[in-house]
Amino acid sequence: MTMHQTIFSKLMLILSSIRGVFALSVVLLLATDASAIAADNLAGLTGGLPALTSTEYGDGSTSYSLSLQVLALMTALTLLPSLVLGMTSFTRIIIVLSILRQAMGTQQTPPNQVLIAIALFLSLFIMAPTFTTVYEDAADPYLNGDISADIALTNASNTMKGFLVKNTRKDDLNMFADMANETGFEKAEDVPLTILLPAFITSELKTAFQIGFLLFLPFLVIDMVIASVLMSLGMMMLSPMLVSLPFKLLLFVLVDGWAMTVGSLVATYTA
Repeated sequence: MTMHQTIFSKLMLILSSIRGVFALSVVLLLATDASAIAADNLAGLTGGLPALTSTEYGDGSTSYSLSLQVLALMTALTLLPSLVLGMTSFTRIIIVLSILRQAMGTQQTPPNQVLIAIALFLSLFIMAPTFTTVYEDAADPYLNGDISADIALTNASNTMKGFLVKNTRKDDLNMFADMANETGFEKAEDVPLTILLPAFITSELKTAFQIGFLLFLPFLVIDMVIASVLMSLGMMMLSPMLVSLPFKLLLFVLVDGWAMTVGSLVATYTA
């Protein structure tokens, strides 16, 4: 019995030694592979990341790798809401529609989602000629490989500048140009976006409030007439807003108010 235990102990000792040697070999092999991989990575970093590269050609144009193009696209999608608000007719339309809803006294009818949808589709309708020009002069040639990314961005920027300058008040544009100490612009393409964008937004707000004031007046007259009638009848406890709402809706429907409002908004822009 003792001899069997001795043999068994020796066998376990031999197995333990073999296992230790095998584990040590695996560790050494992994360490060697890790060193090789690290050396390759350092060599790659020294030569630049292959996924983020740009190539300059003799004519001055530059081409970017697919990864950089995807990164630029994702950045543009992130900034898309700000571009919609700051470079299109969306701001003026949504403000006018909001003032119109308040003047009618319908509270949340139409709801905000409907007003945003109306403003968005009207903005697409108004901006369609400009977007078409941008696609023909910048996006389509770039996708076909006829022009570089820098030239495409320049063409698209010049087209948008033309639209913004046409629909910006000269007083607002001159005000921001004077604050930036930059004057003497001969063409729309010469105006930098840092001046043009705030001037355009300021002009849009001013125009939107002017249109909203004109829309508010007829509904204000109806409120005043209804309030006077109720006061003369001694119905002081009855809300004038509640009584005037059907008359406002009737007037708005009879004059085809939605068509007049939308048509007037579209007509205020120059493509």
